[in-house]
Amino acid sequence: MTQPATAAQQEAPTSAAESAGTQESSRRLGLRWDVRSLSLLGVLAVLVAVGGITAPDEFLATSNLQLVLTQASVIGVVTVGMTFVITSGGIDLSVGAIVALASVWATTVATQEFGFAGILFTAVIVGVGCGLVNGLLIAYGRMVPFIATLAMLASARGLALQITDGSTQIVSVESVLDLGARDAYILGIPPLVLIFAAVTVIGWLLLNRTTFGRRTVAVGGNAEAARLAGIDVRRQRLYLYLLSGLCCGIAAFMLIVLAGSGQNTNGNLYELDAIAAAIIGGTLLSGGRGTVIGSVLGVLIFTTITNIFALNNLETAVQQIAKGAIIVAAVLVQRRSLHGDA
Repeated sequence: MTQPATAAQQEAPTSAAESAGTQESSRRLGLRWDVRSLSLLGVLAVLVAVGGITAPDEFLATSNLQLVLTQASVIGVVTVGMTFVITSGGIDLSVGAIVALASVWATTVATQEFGFAGILFTAVIVGVGCGLVNGLLIAYGRMVPFIATLAMLASARGLALQITDGSTQIVSVESVLDLGARDAYILGIPPLVLIFAAVTVIGWLLLNRTTFGRRTVAVGGNAEAARLAGIDVRRQRLYLYLLSGLCCGIAAFMLIVLAGSGQNTNGNLYELDAIAAAIIGGTLLSGGRGTVIGSVLGVLIFTTITNIFALNNLETAVQQIAKGAIIVAAVLVQRRSLHGDA
């Protein structure tokens, strides 16, 4: 006599089918992001070709390529932190102002008396401190990220202006200035580019190979479901804004090395550039998906566009229009991708 199937036996085929479906979905998603990364590499290659054709002597010069990578490094570090925040479903409009505040606080006369370590420590601790305030307001104060970070933007800019009184603070610590000198290049690579590469690798590993990264994606995909799964959503959001602040502090130090000074105008519009780079790289503004590599490619694309326009003496207005068109195209591609997933 045939025994009726138990509930577990009846559910087994269904579970296996669901598992297979999940694996197939993951493969498709991975393929989609691989295609996006290849597309971004293709766009970057086209831009390099355009630069080589329109200004071959200047654009393809080693010094200019080093300059492009160096300029991309500062905003690139900020973008890595922004990628985590956006992946979690948040936003950080204060990154540029935090970079400005950290750079001027770290270049005051009192701070410079402590030398290289004092400048680096101050830049990083100011960035982390601002990130802590953002995180507490958003995670535990239940403020909307847009409002909380907008308030930080205004406050940090104001404090930076008050510290400098509108003047430029010149760095006199030789060890900091030497880091930006050509003699400090390692195998022709500027130290700032190596810092950017290290932050990128750490960011990629953190997002793709750790529990922290999986929790970030889960919170961005569905915060309530993440909470029910045992994730402390508020603490995770706090950590993410701390991470963003840390990246801003590192970027501020890099900007000090690059410019040899601290100014309250530093980091102007960094928030828009970082958000735009993350978007065209494939990070969803709605949260739940993020890619550090895509964001880095986005930064390189925007930096290359700026360099090409500068070498060809084209107006800044045209450059901004081109950037805007790229952002619109990237968002439309995202919407089409989401519609396809549905």
